[in-house]
Amino acid sequence: MPTVKVRNLKNKEVGEVSLSDAVFGVELNESLIHAAVMNYRANGRSGNSATKTRGNVSGSGRKLWKQKGTGRARIASLRSPLWKGGGNVHGPQPRDWSYQMPKKMRRGALRSALSERLREGNLIVIDDFKVGEKTKEFVGTLTTLGLADKKANTKTLIIDSLDNANLIRSSSNLKKVKVTNSFGLNIYDLLWHEKLLISKSAVEELTTLLFPARELRKGKKEAAE
Repeated sequence: MPTVKVRNLKNKEVGEVSLSDAVFGVELNESLIHAAVMNYRANGRSGNSATKTRGNVSGSGRKLWKQKGTGRARIASLRSPLWKGGGNVHGPQPRDWSYQMPKKMRRGALRSALSERLREGNLIVIDDFKVGEKTKEFVGTLTTLGLADKKANTKTLIIDSLDNANLIRSSSNLKKVKVTNSFGLNIYDLLWHEKLLISKSAVEELTTLLFPARELRKGKKEAAE
């Protein structure tokens, strides 16, 4: 069971927390993570691209010349796909790109990504996110934690157990910084951001949410025996 040091917003150690092997000690599964990312991006597609067919293009439907006797090729109307300004053939039409991914696979991908961030040393547990409303103060906090400097911010994902209004307000104008809660965590944000700041209470919530049901049943069975 991995143990991580807990820090406060002044970057001082204030204790330790033990992380569950079933959630934060999982082997890297690249194929599962890739499948989860593809599912997330597909579900985010708007699918509203459209082209006009010959039935949608404006223009007369009058036959330009008679069918026979002119020596020219047969033509029905100006809206034919063969003519400039005519309709499009087999062009994209609005569609729904989303598809379902099994819940076990989504949670497994999150466990694998969280475990990899921990092995990389990019997962930092914070005691509590008690911050003010001012962005300048929050930038100072990130600088103290080594996540920001005068040039740029490190891509940082902050996970708090509850909707912290001050935290959201003070970080909303910062580039490369995103705040979410345990229930809103997704695989794309985990991979895109380099650093992961998690509150101590959010660690407990994530452990409860992502703990494998199989391991949970096994523990209950052993306790009953």
